Amino acid sequence: MLALYFSPGTSSMAPHIALNELKPDFETRPLSLRRKENRSPDYLAINPEGTVPTLLIDGRPLTEVAAILFYLARQCPEGRLLPRDDPEREAHVVSWMSFIAATLHPARRQGLDHARRIYTLADTRLGGNDWAVGEYSIADIHLFRLFWRFKNSLKPPNGEFPNLEQHYARMMARPAVKQTIEIENAIGYELPA
Repeated sequence: MLALYFSPGTSSMAPHIALNELKPDFETRPLSLRRKENRSPDYLAINPEGTVPTLLIDGRPLTEVAAILFYLARQCPEGRLLPRDDPEREAHVVSWMSFIAATLHPARRQGLDHARRIYTLADTRLGGNDWAVGEYSIADIHLFRLFWRFKNSLKPPNGEFPNLEQHYARMMARPAVKQTIEIENAIGYELPA
């Protein structure tokens, strides 16, 4: 049994989307960051860092977005969220995931100008491709979540990131993305501006 601890709109949105794409047997356990539920003794016993997401796999915790996405894609290969039988394409997914986690995710903390430069780099890297590695994958889910946050909080002018904006539109059309946003919106977002 899988259980996802998440807080709406945070990085945990990416595994939440993947779970809704793959549809394994799972349950969700929302945490309020405002009420510091992620700092409760019960949650810290599961994840001593007190971060989200945490995916419980038969009671065993797995943390970090990239690791959870990779696990889900490998555990549910029929969902085709990771290229199969092609080590180079799989490595490109890992490359995107590393870039997203190490470069894109922390960019905003270094100021808006820096973030814009990094998002321009991501836009260039994506190019005119529909998907990050040619076919829909966990890299697209991870990329979407970060651009979703950037777009909705900082509201860059239309056309500033044309490739990311087109990717965003394709992602917003996916039923699993719509479902995840609907669920998380109903719970409520507690994100800083």
